[in-house]
Amino acid sequence: MEITAGGLLEVRITPADVGKRVSVRRVEQGESGAPSFTDTVGVLTSWTEGVLLITQKNGKSVRIAESSLVAGKVVPPAPARRRGPAASFEELARVAARSWQPLESEPLGEWTLRAAAGFTRRANSVLPLGEPGIPLDDALARVTSWYAERGLPAYVQAATGAVGTQELLIAELERRGWAAEVSAEVRIGALAPVADVDAPAAGAVRLTRTPDEDWLGRYGKVTDPDVARRMLVAGPSVWFASLAGGRAIGRCVVDGRWAGFAAVTVDPAHRREGLATAVMAALARRALEEGASAAWLQVETDNAEGRGLYDALGFATHHSYHHYRAAR
Repeated sequence: MEITAGGLLEVRITPADVGKRVSVRRVEQGESGAPSFTDTVGVLTSWTEGVLLITQKNGKSVRIAESSLVAGKVVPPAPARRRGPAASFEELARVAARSWQPLESEPLGEWTLRAAAGFTRRANSVLPLGEPGIPLDDALARVTSWYAERGLPAYVQAATGAVGTQELLIAELERRGWAAEVSAEVRIGALAPVADVDAPAAGAVRLTRTPDEDWLGRYGKVTDPDVARRMLVAGPSVWFASLAGGRAIGRCVVDGRWAGFAAVTVDPAHRREGLATAVMAALARRALEEGASAAWLQVETDNAEGRGLYDALGFATHHSYHHYRAAR
């Protein structure tokens, strides 16, 4: 918080700072009657009629009455990570898009409308990397009708928590009644440590270019195997891992320096046996052979077990993304 030479807190932000990352402190009256102070850090996404809207890196928006402010300042982006690869949001977003390709897509300005017969939200949502080229309300109307034509709900995938992410778009979506249904962390890390992890079962992992029935059965999210196969095999260099007849599986897409891990799934009866680690180690070794050096993955925020595994393997959160669904 800003402190003046006289020792007083000072509000040093204005509505002109919308779109910038800020840190504010507000005062509220506690249950005991004593004042209570709360700090909030995030992107200032609006300041209208005496109310500030700040979108935090987890995608949640906080409304703050201007009258409750006691301090505020613009702050620089979060410090760069001190370990692992460096990456911009746009680079990671495009790598992720190439690794999980839809069956059909259509540009809308710099947005991409994606559909894959409903198989996963990622492949059936708008990727808004830039401007749609038309007013936002017109763009959202086009999005809604495009998905309705395909019998699908309209989703927009938007990110928070890094330089260049989409907090302003999220605020506009929320103002129009769009609601976040699923949030996930995008994590990155060095690839070699994953390949070097002590996982004796990694030698028994079978790697193939296409998923077999055991793989699809363990993945468990497939209603149309033909659609799933067509989408899952698309990408620059795709590998499928399977251990012990589908007891544990995983998928990896090698794309230049990046290796993207996905669909790491273990039979519930065999969890905590190191099988997920073995699958990732085997895939990492193959990715190293193809020239990759950095790794990325996505994990839903409510997946505590997955987050624990990726913590242990050295993955750190780069940003978060959220799927916003059109108001019903």
